[in-house]
Amino acid sequence: MKSQQDRFALPFVRRSLIGAAVLALCAGPALAVEPFVVKDIRIEGIQRTEAGTVFTYLPVRVGETFNDEKSVAAIKALYATGFFKDIRLEEDKGVLVVLVEERPAIASVDFTGTKEFEKDMLIKALRDIGVGETKIYDKASVDRAEQELKRQYLSHGLYGVKITTTITPIERNRVNVMFNVDEGDVARIKGINIVGNKVFSDKELRDVLQLSTSGWLTWYSKADQYSKTKLTGDLEAIKSFYLDRGYLEANVESTQVSITPDKREIYLTINIAEGEKYTVSSVALEGETFGREEELRQLILLQPGKPYSGALQEATNKRIAARLGTFGYAFASVNANPEINREKREVAFTFIVDPGKRAYVRHINIAGNTVTRDEVIRREFRQFEGAWYDADRVKLSRDRVDRLGYFKEVKVDTPESPGTGDQVDVNLTVEEKPTGNFMIGGSFSQAEKFTFTASVQQANFAGSGQTVGIDLNTSKYSRTIAFSNTNPYFTDDGISRSFQLYHRTTRPPLENIGSYTVRQNGGNMTFGVPFSETDTVYFGAGIERTSLTTDETSPTLYQSFVAQNGGPANGIGTATSLAIPLTAAWGRDSRDSALTPSVGRYQRANIEIDAFGDAKYYRLVYEQQWYRPITSWMTLALRGELDYGKGIGGDAYPVFKNFYAGGIGSVRGYESSTLGVVDPRYGDAIGGSKRVIGSVELQFPFPGSKDRSLRWFTFADGGQVFQEKSKIYLGELRYSAGIGLSWISPVGPLRLSYAKPLNAKPGDQLERFQFQMGTGF
Repeated sequence: MKSQQDRFALPFVRRSLIGAAVLALCAGPALAVEPFVVKDIRIEGIQRTEAGTVFTYLPVRVGETFNDEKSVAAIKALYATGFFKDIRLEEDKGVLVVLVEERPAIASVDFTGTKEFEKDMLIKALRDIGVGETKIYDKASVDRAEQELKRQYLSHGLYGVKITTTITPIERNRVNVMFNVDEGDVARIKGINIVGNKVFSDKELRDVLQLSTSGWLTWYSKADQYSKTKLTGDLEAIKSFYLDRGYLEANVESTQVSITPDKREIYLTINIAEGEKYTVSSVALEGETFGREEELRQLILLQPGKPYSGALQEATNKRIAARLGTFGYAFASVNANPEINREKREVAFTFIVDPGKRAYVRHINIAGNTVTRDEVIRREFRQFEGAWYDADRVKLSRDRVDRLGYFKEVKVDTPESPGTGDQVDVNLTVEEKPTGNFMIGGSFSQAEKFTFTASVQQANFAGSGQTVGIDLNTSKYSRTIAFSNTNPYFTDDGISRSFQLYHRTTRPPLENIGSYTVRQNGGNMTFGVPFSETDTVYFGAGIERTSLTTDETSPTLYQSFVAQNGGPANGIGTATSLAIPLTAAWGRDSRDSALTPSVGRYQRANIEIDAFGDAKYYRLVYEQQWYRPITSWMTLALRGELDYGKGIGGDAYPVFKNFYAGGIGSVRGYESSTLGVVDPRYGDAIGGSKRVIGSVELQFPFPGSKDRSLRWFTFADGGQVFQEKSKIYLGELRYSAGIGLSWISPVGPLRLSYAKPLNAKPGDQLERFQFQMGTGF
């Protein structure tokens, strides 16, 4: 390798070759390089680029004749790689010397002053346009990156942004690229002016817009920050608003965005042409309907004589296409062709059906399940590989996977299989959520000394779909140790098996004057047999030994039970009973999600009967939950529960099987388990053998959040418990209303509520603010 000084001392013949090559690029064949046979090729000046890369682009090889044509081609080819900023060719006694000066490589890309965007997101975005670590430094690319950054900030309403770029050379021909950002103040929307609207007021149209002027919540929603993307969406929303109300030719003709000189305030002007309101004169159906024309016609939502609605037209297209999808036509399309009569202000629609080819499902692909095993998801599928595509079965499969409760989000899409015209792939993508719930705690008090509590429940143990739980509580007033397991696929046919073993000791808390002790040891096993896609019947049996110990301060109801069940005649002492409860239940679940349902119904009916034990009784429980979307962003949720228990053959209903009401899950605004009859001596709530509960919720997405597991809601509750010998009197129900927040947090479901009791009576124990973790609505 020659030194830099040696290269400049080369004979004139070699330097003239350089001049000839350069001039050849500009003047074509005016000057020629004296041809010579290449004995060898030597590359000089490379630091990072492999010599082989340079040889690859050279149009000449050893033994070939080098001339002016190949000189021009060589320089063009090497410049085109973008690796070099200077290239020279020389001849040294038959050796072709290629001298290059490499462009520097980017060692790092960094930012200062960025608050609006995540740094990692910016680094990835700039790398996609050629500015990133290990990329070749190019000033033009860096300038483009700077302009792209400005564009992104402008789209977020930051019109005062200033960006300066610093390039710092470092060792080994590398540079650091630093973007110094001064974001400036956010430009706020000061005014929105709507021009041309006559039928609808400015307020009605502004309510449609996502953008707004500053208000009390815009600090969080950022609705007062101008965004071109948001404006585009708002213009479409205005057009849809008019179309849904019959204004077929309504259009947003123009928009003006003006900003004040200090770049802090923005004014929007939207110009609208409303046009006339149109009525549907007739509807027709054409195309291939496979003899199902009448069936498909029933799916048309546009009705003659009614105002035109763009939403109903779009919904009709989707309904017909979806119906054809259930017959395997995955690529079905429906187009609505209007015939407008402007004189009569009427429009006739012809829905043209193109079913396309009938499609098979080639592959079912599952992604995102980093914990859950594939088989746990696949066994919920009702669409099979190699079968006709069925849109209903695909949706049912998605809903069944979502109802598992293991995933934060479940998405499905059905793209056409590459290289085929009659096959689709079903791609199911899930986002795992923590399904384990671990809680450990301890406390110390003068009365209880040290208390330790712990519980572990894994709803998807080791990704197997099984639920395993262990509960441990050493509290003086509620001691528990329990183990439970549920296998939803105990058999391949989908029969489930659940069992539980437990030991519990319950005493009233310190604030209660009356005292008693309930000790229970037992276990149970239940099998569930599905007999439809949404219905399951359950059969179970258990054994439970209960000891109830009372004293002089115990509630009268507890003393009476002891006296009637083998204890001392005065009711002060211990009564032990053995129960062998048999259970039968039916459940139906058609919700679209177990954690965050928005549509569907959940029903459960259960009977527990003990005809062979010491304390003979039966319990009936019926619960129903119903969900329906009112709008695209609001869901109505109704819940009701009716419970009934009674002793058999003259036996008293066991007091330790009583139902309770009050608190989250029943009637919010009242302290947990305090409603109903109280002990006449001490005022302790003793529950009852009958319970009525009802709840209404309106659920909304949390402002500014796209996380469907975070919602706020308004509610109204009602409920009460009644004694065995009392009738259910609805006039005794307690009611409340309030507002709350629901969140599927990383540590479990969380619900907060603030309620106002509506008809509290003297003696009722109130609790306006309540929260609960670990159970959902």
